[in-house]
Amino acid sequence: MDDVKPKPGDLIEIFRVGYQHWAIYVGDGYVIHLAPPSEEACVGSNSMMSVLHDKAIVKMDKLRHVVGTSKFSINNRLDDKYEPRDVRIILKDARSLVGQELPYCVFQGNCEHFVTELKYGKPESRQVRDAVQTAVGVGAAAIGVGLLAAAAVTIFGSETEERRNSQ
Repeated sequence: MDDVKPKPGDLIEIFRVGYQHWAIYVGDGYVIHLAPPSEEACVGSNSMMSVLHDKAIVKMDKLRHVVGTSKFSINNRLDDKYEPRDVRIILKDARSLVGQELPYCVFQGNCEHFVTELKYGKPESRQVRDAVQTAVGVGAAAIGVGLLAAAAVTIFGSETEERRNSQ
């Protein structure tokens, strides 16, 4: 962690088990992040309980505290899609939200949406998009397997029935 030096305005992706928590670096070792009660209670550990909450608190904490025992990386991956806002405006807006309770929805208003809106003016969560695409893909694959199984039963079942009837 000591060899990674974020700059103010950088997005920080923190790798929890099963999901990523996101924060925005504001300087001097601090980040601002949207923390549902489960993330706040489990800083540095792993909690997917955030799906059960509809409110979260904007917090400013030491990066080391938020990361805890997890790994993290600087991830400004939307820089190629959106023009980042001026860093001074990002920091001013982020600091003005500290302490506020905001609506929280894992699908439409999570910690990644929060930081991407601060940085780019556009709330976006690729982890939600990727999870939805994976779920759709798995669902489509399951339907495909089910259809193949039904077709096999129909084809082979009728052949077996025909053999029984011909004997």
